[in-house]
Amino acid sequence: MIQDIMPHRLNNHYTEKTPDGESICFYAVEGRLLMQVSDGKISYPGLIPGTQKDLIFAFELDGRDCFLYLGRKKPEELTGSLSGEGWTFENASALRALNPRYFAFAGVTALHLAAWYQSSRFCGRCGTALEHDHAERMMKCPSCGQMKYPSIAPAVIVAVTDGDRILMTKYAGRAYSRFALIAGFTEIGETAEETVAREVLEETGVRVKNIRYYRSQPWGFSQTLLLGFFCELDGSDEIHMDESELSVAEWVERGEIEHVQDGYDDISLTNEMICAFRDKIF
Repeated sequence: MIQDIMPHRLNNHYTEKTPDGESICFYAVEGRLLMQVSDGKISYPGLIPGTQKDLIFAFELDGRDCFLYLGRKKPEELTGSLSGEGWTFENASALRALNPRYFAFAGVTALHLAAWYQSSRFCGRCGTALEHDHAERMMKCPSCGQMKYPSIAPAVIVAVTDGDRILMTKYAGRAYSRFALIAGFTEIGETAEETVAREVLEETGVRVKNIRYYRSQPWGFSQTLLLGFFCELDGSDEIHMDESELSVAEWVERGEIEHVQDGYDDISLTNEMICAFRDKIF
């Protein structure tokens, strides 16, 4: 999956630092990230002149300090300060197909942070402008003391199986149009296992049993932590699809998985789980 970058390492421990000539800088503007792409490989810029005061430490990547831009310059102002050609702002989905993988994962993580900082400018309790904390990655209200940490929403990815069949779906009204699995966010007062049973029932009308945890994935594309589960059909296999959530929901035989679409990437937890069932790994 995209976060499996060993032997490379992303260290997200926060400390106050300033960029230097070896730093990598992530310039995120309106949900898009500044990068240079050549033959499918990503490059990120170093420090762009005039932006140092608007950079905050993000994380270390293989020991190199990485910074996130929180300023208000327009995209053309930033690209105009760079030498070389091909510097463009790309959205997160472009990173799914780019290399090196550890650079792609770092870019997605930077965009996750950028989205959080953008939505964390004012206190939700009293409306006062929030300030950066000096000891940890946190925004704090100087008036009422409200503390706000990076937003990470728990969500489940669910592989429902019935012998040699798996329930595969396609989302309704989304740009991503390939086969996926049932997914949904955990609600207040709910365990992840309860989320699994509820989401499957709501979206497809079937009930499940023997819910087993598989693996997790930080998914910066949507600021979520994905929790993967396998479970088994419990009772009728008749599908009653929620058309507001799904455009397709169907049982697919294990031997047909390879043929229902043109391949499966190794980026997402969803695809890994589909392939794990196909290959009888889980």
